[in-house]
Amino acid sequence: MKFNVLTLFPEMFESILGTSMLAKAKEQELLSVDLIDIRDYTQNKHRQVDDYPYGGGAGMLLKPEPIFRAVDDLDYSKQTPIIFLTPQGETFNQAKAKELANYEELTLLCGHYEGVDQRVREELITDEISIGDYVLTGGELPAMVLIDAVARLIPGVLGSQESAVEDSFYQGLLDYPHYTRPRDYKGLEVPQVLLSGDHGRIEQWRRKKALENTLHKRPDLLKQADLSEQDQKLLAEIKQELEEE
Repeated sequence: MKFNVLTLFPEMFESILGTSMLAKAKEQELLSVDLIDIRDYTQNKHRQVDDYPYGGGAGMLLKPEPIFRAVDDLDYSKQTPIIFLTPQGETFNQAKAKELANYEELTLLCGHYEGVDQRVREELITDEISIGDYVLTGGELPAMVLIDAVARLIPGVLGSQESAVEDSFYQGLLDYPHYTRPRDYKGLEVPQVLLSGDHGRIEQWRRKKALENTLHKRPDLLKQADLSEQDQKLLAEIKQELEEE
């Protein structure tokens, strides 16, 4: 999978792309990230990318010309999404990450200042995405979040694809608790069911804990989750246990 990132600060991506999972994925050629400096597409000696908005107002806007030139220079399919990272966009979530992971190529535009000229949004942008209801200095951090979330869904990027499937939100629920060695640490013991070797009991325990975790922390997710008849029974057990406490 390929990511094209249009940015004023390509150096900001060096750390995240050079470490951990993303670095390994790049080494294995499972993904590539082309960092495109918007300033390289200016045509003035000062490499100016911003200007004052018509009609007045505070702040500066990214000019349309260098962004159009940068996109024109890409070798990409017209079906490739061009995503603008902006607080005005659709809130990013796991479902959107799964949707975007189906593409072979994504182009990300990192905004700055007061945003971009409206003609960029109307003529080039196919999707506007926000990572939350707050304002950041620019779109670089949201772009990093999007790349990381989507990349882990690419087959082969994680050591086991099962890891991605069991992540929080992937199936509409929060994740279940995880334990590792030692079995007993300062009197805090690993649940016996996880040591039983009974995979059926373990899977049921994990599902119940995922439902319990979601009920406690994000009950809103349960309204949208695709719950089986068994899930409904486990949820009823959880609620009964809470009433008895």
